[in-house]
Amino acid sequence: MTSPLTRRQAMEIGITGSALAFAPPVFAAGSDTLRIGLVGCGGRGTGAAAQALKADRNISLTAMADAFSDRLEFSLDNLAKDQDLTKKIQVPATRRFTGFDAYKRLLEHCDVVLLCTTPCFRPMHLRAAIEAGKHVFAEKPVAVDAPGVRSVLESCALAKSKKLSVVSGLCLRYHFGFQEMVSRLRSGAIGELICLEANDYRGGRWNKPRQPGWSDMMYQMRNWYNFTWLSGDFNVEQHVHFLDVCAWIMGDEYPVKAMGLGGRQVLTETHYGNIYDHFSIIYEYANGVKLISNCRQQPGCRNDMSAHAHGSKGRAHLVEKAKGLVIRGQKDWVYEGPNNDIYQTEHDVFFDSIRKGQPVNNGDYMAKSTLLAIMGRMAAYTGQQITWDMALNSKEDLSPPNFQWEGKLPDPTVAMPGKTKFF
Repeated sequence: MTSPLTRRQAMEIGITGSALAFAPPVFAAGSDTLRIGLVGCGGRGTGAAAQALKADRNISLTAMADAFSDRLEFSLDNLAKDQDLTKKIQVPATRRFTGFDAYKRLLEHCDVVLLCTTPCFRPMHLRAAIEAGKHVFAEKPVAVDAPGVRSVLESCALAKSKKLSVVSGLCLRYHFGFQEMVSRLRSGAIGELICLEANDYRGGRWNKPRQPGWSDMMYQMRNWYNFTWLSGDFNVEQHVHFLDVCAWIMGDEYPVKAMGLGGRQVLTETHYGNIYDHFSIIYEYANGVKLISNCRQQPGCRNDMSAHAHGSKGRAHLVEKAKGLVIRGQKDWVYEGPNNDIYQTEHDVFFDSIRKGQPVNNGDYMAKSTLLAIMGRMAAYTGQQITWDMALNSKEDLSPPNFQWEGKLPDPTVAMPGKTKFF
């Protein structure tokens, strides 16, 4: 198992306050076995469950929940293929829960919850898990709108008071090379920061054809990535990673305003829902530093996922690959240390914190970096300048009127800059 973070590394990741406070371990009653419940059994959820099971010697997957039974069974079958994990999987049919309320029924059967559903459900699932006294791993992003972000901030404050760990799926914070790079940048390796760049250029995206008998809810849930209310749009669902890296470089300070553009240029068919296929946002900090954010999801184009920092004495490039972390300046530097499995490391840290009774709480930055991405989407959708306070206090709730399988959902209209209003 990867060694736990040092106190210095923890501080640089942004783990503060209750992360360094001691609390009694919370285990299953009468046993030192940690019971895991997985909520959201897609590819990321299945991966998170496997990493969790590898992070601790005395651990068991005891319950699973998903909106769809076929996704749950597919996940369970895939996990069982790993011979090293089979003895740690104890999920009988009575602890396989499906439907919109599945997460509630799962909570009584676990000590630790992995929240890996589509992002729109994260705030309500997090709130329920924390109120039930569970440690939580929460995949990114943690919300799709401002009410969701505010809810997450409240839940994470409650987790601190209960001495519960909350670890975020913003996994680049757990990359050893990124940790060292950010430490150097904060120490002035390229002088005073002038400008940051966050890039996420990648190919097309998937969709699942509508099947006979599928209701609007069924179809949109099966194609969750393509609908803003479910995913938050590409700028939020995926680009949040490198936006978060830039916030980390800035000492977890966030911009005061944003303005930009976006649209649908290539992926325009109705089966691609109502999200955009490109965004370009310029964020501005109170001290004048600019964050230039660009992302694109169009097939047949060159890909680039990276962050860059420009300073008065040099520049830095941050890419998740061998020798992809470089500083050019008065003193050149290339990271040549270990390239750890960041997905595994975040779970190693998570379960180590539970065992030691030293809660880790990533809640502040995971919520605010999510809002950073939402703020950019708001600027592009409306065509207006959006301030941080506007974004945080927005009343726009993207949730449908109710969560039920039958009935008609509102038409998924595409945002039109200059016409779409800010709420």
